This record gives sequence, structure tokens and C-alpha cells, in this order.
Amino acid sequence: MSKGKLTRWISLVGMMGSGKSTIGAALADKLDVPFVDSDAEIEAAATMSIAEIFARDGEAFFRDKEHQVIARLIAGAPAILSTGGGAVITEALRADLVAKTTMVWLDADIDALWTRVKGKEDRPLLNTDKPRAVLQDLLAARRAFYAEAHIRVDSGSGRPVGAIADEIIAQLPKEEG
Repeated sequence: MSKGKLTRWISLVGMMGSGKSTIGAALADKLDVPFVDSDAEIEAAATMSIAEIFARDGEAFFRDKEHQVIARLIAGAPAILSTGGGAVITEALRADLVAKTTMVWLDADIDALWTRVKGKEDRPLLNTDKPRAVLQDLLAARRAFYAEAHIRVDSGSGRPVGAIADEIIAQLPKEEG
């Protein structure tokens, strides 16, 4: 494909800590297209952080707003989209991602995820007494949803970000790659 000529969005899904933002930015750079982080877009629209939205309005409210923001984004010119780790739990949003984007699952094992997210205060679902156990439970609960992705890439192996982006590009459908 020629640079800057995506015909559909590429959405990155996976657990918190799987590398969606970092790999997404590298992928966008390699393809010479914009990179959009849905969490940043939600925070901008709400003028508050994800953690503040969760605390004030709860997860169900957040998921509804997340779907609204992502639906608006993917209706526009194609780009690379980093979704929040839980975006796939909303059935209608997941269906939109499968139907309207090339969905890429950045899969990482629990050890890699934990190394990347432990001690971070911007992860509202991990603000518990047993955050690693919660992370492991979330991964188990979401794995089948992530598996609906068109492409799966191991992002927890310690490979360079650029190599992971290249692997995604190599697996894109012919009209994209």
C-alpha cells in the first residue's frame, strides 16, 4: 500500500499494558497516517480523566461514552486507533470494530502486562487490594472478545516496537497492505 492511503481504520485492542499506544504511534508513523488514542479523545470530550469519569459516573457510563466517541472517530477518515483495554466488552462497540475496522489484538501474557502497569495510578480498575489478580481476571474475561480480531500479534515478547508494527503491516489485508 502507498503511505497515507488506508481504506479503513486499524483499531488496536488488548489489555492495559499491551502496548496499544506505543505500537499504535509507531504503526501510524510507518504508514504515514494519523494516530488517535480513544482514551485521550474521551478525556478531551469529558474534560476530565478516565479515572475521574469512573469515580464520578461509574464504568457503565464510561463504556457508553467510549462507544459514542469511537463510533464518531471511525466514521471519519481512516487512521490508527488505540482503544481502551475494556472497549471490547461492549458488544455493540466490538461489533463496530469488527465490521468497520481492521481489528488487531495486541496479545501479551500476564507477566508482561503486570510489569508494564504495576504501580500506575491511572488504571481505575486496578485500584484494589489485589491488582495483579484483578488484571489476570480481566484478561481471562476479555480473551474471547479480543480473539474476534482480524489479526493477532504477540506484544509481550520484548521485541522492538518497530518489529511489532512491521508484523502488523505484513498481516494487513491486501487492500491495506
